[in-house]
Amino acid sequence: MKSKFLPLEKIKIDDPFWNGFIELVRREVIPYQYEALHDRIEGVEKSYCIENFKKAAKSDGSVKYPVDKWCYDDHNADENAFHGWVFQDSDAYKWLEAVAYSLINHPDSALEARADGVIDLICAAQLENGYLDTLYIINDRDRIFTNLRDFHELYCFGHLAEAAVAYYQATGKDKLLNAALKFADLICDTFGKDKKRGYGGHEIAELALVKLYDLTGEEKYLDTARFFINERGKKPYYFDLERGKETKEDNYFYNQAHAQPKNQHEAVGHAVRAVYLYSGMADIAERCGDTELARACRDIFADIVNRKMYITGGIGSTVHGEAFTYPFDLPNDLAYCETCASIGLIFFAQRMSAIEDNPVFAATAERALYNTVLAGMAEDGKSFFYVNPLEVNPTASRLDERKRHIKPIRQRWFSCACCPPNLARIISSLGAYAYSENEDTLFIHQYIGGAVNTESAFVSVDSDYTESGRVKITVSPKRKMKLAVRIPDWYSDEGYRYYDIDRERVIELNFTPEVKLIKCSNLVAANIGKAAVTRGPFVYCAEGVDNGESLQLLRLSPTGNFTKQGEFIIADGYREKPDNDLYMEYKSSELSETKIKLLPYYRWGNRGENEMSVYLPLNTKY
Repeated sequence: MKSKFLPLEKIKIDDPFWNGFIELVRREVIPYQYEALHDRIEGVEKSYCIENFKKAAKSDGSVKYPVDKWCYDDHNADENAFHGWVFQDSDAYKWLEAVAYSLINHPDSALEARADGVIDLICAAQLENGYLDTLYIINDRDRIFTNLRDFHELYCFGHLAEAAVAYYQATGKDKLLNAALKFADLICDTFGKDKKRGYGGHEIAELALVKLYDLTGEEKYLDTARFFINERGKKPYYFDLERGKETKEDNYFYNQAHAQPKNQHEAVGHAVRAVYLYSGMADIAERCGDTELARACRDIFADIVNRKMYITGGIGSTVHGEAFTYPFDLPNDLAYCETCASIGLIFFAQRMSAIEDNPVFAATAERALYNTVLAGMAEDGKSFFYVNPLEVNPTASRLDERKRHIKPIRQRWFSCACCPPNLARIISSLGAYAYSENEDTLFIHQYIGGAVNTESAFVSVDSDYTESGRVKITVSPKRKMKLAVRIPDWYSDEGYRYYDIDRERVIELNFTPEVKLIKCSNLVAANIGKAAVTRGPFVYCAEGVDNGESLQLLRLSPTGNFTKQGEFIIADGYREKPDNDLYMEYKSSELSETKIKLLPYYRWGNRGENEMSVYLPLNTKY
């Protein structure tokens, strides 16, 4: 049953679990990232983001610099040229989007003034014809739109458009929106039938154009988004045409450009690009009634959750290409699981929930949100994970080249800093993923406490979902309606439960969260004989700081007791005696009883560098 998600301004969050995270983003993360974008944090990699906008605003295009690398710095580029990654502009746009959502939740004149200053700088860099990408404005305007595969112009536009829509909705100010619309008009004039038949190598322009269409009603934005979707993957490949040479189809799985999206039925390639594309596909399927695209989206989503997703909601199992690999290839200690990928998975899930009331979509969003997404940010809001593994050995991270991407502690910033502002924008806009509505039904997809004012009712949600599982919903209808509440998959397989509402009504739900041992399919080689511990929406892990070194020697008891102590779970278990000899004749290992201390996965890495493991061996014959 189709529905539309409610705008953030109709939702006021007041939740004992989420209030602290939203405030952390507002008070710490957003100001910290503002300083990082201005290169004012000592000892971290430079962003160059704001510096590039300043350079672009002063550039007249008369001096040209090379456009031949993905990343430019003080060592390989002229001091007056563009610096940073080719997509560096997008960091400022995502920061502005996070600010916009934060302002809706909590008006702040000083923060708004800061954002206005950044917007003034961005708009000053824009060319007269609407083009806005500092790499080409500074380095070589003759090369504009000549390397769509690699150099992210349409990607940066997408984040600009998303920020512009959000900021307009938050403040009513249209300066950034007018800049985005001007750039969008140029894109619509440049790409399409009988024009350039290209599309972005890193997707997001598609869903962003749909947002502009939803705001303005301008059909050309929807038409261009649909063109980008439908044109992608046609032969001869556009990326070959622009490069002047033919490439094998296999090379375009990375960009999801190997086939037309309507003919794609499994998740492939770079995981962030993938879920951004799939989100745009779902948007077009819903807005245009495209049943072929909708079918492709369902198949792809099923492929992700049934064969390619970690228990934490992480996706993208390899560092090579930051990509999906093959079914059931889910190594714990090599996992990539980029924070942005799980955020994009939530975008995809939200859009699929708008198409149909299948609970797997919201359940997947919940899994990613409470585990991988939250794990991406430290408790102080000033360091971040780009990669979210399920097993960490700090020694291996230092000495094993295969595991150099696995960090045992969060980083204060990144030169490629897509994840921190992405975290800020999703946490600040959390309410927008919780509720949707159609002509007769209000859906509650996520149990985040607060108040909601919809076309059909005023609803208050008193939620203790993450602790006791109790949720109290008070509905004051404005007309006769239905309320659909999702029954979490960790509690029951019921799906959505429907209530007829014709008067004020209080609905009390009690999803008692129990500690469970969860095993993988035995097709996941990494987890044969192992299990993970969950409680409610949370996945738990063991850390060395609580359990000593060599976590692989711990054994969970499948029949033992689990005791909750504050945020920790204490499990009955054993520790295997280490073998000093490398090889020996087989005999049963010596075990000693122990208590295994587990904490929610999103909390790991906040107490210094140490080992971590989500899956632990069971003390039983497999």
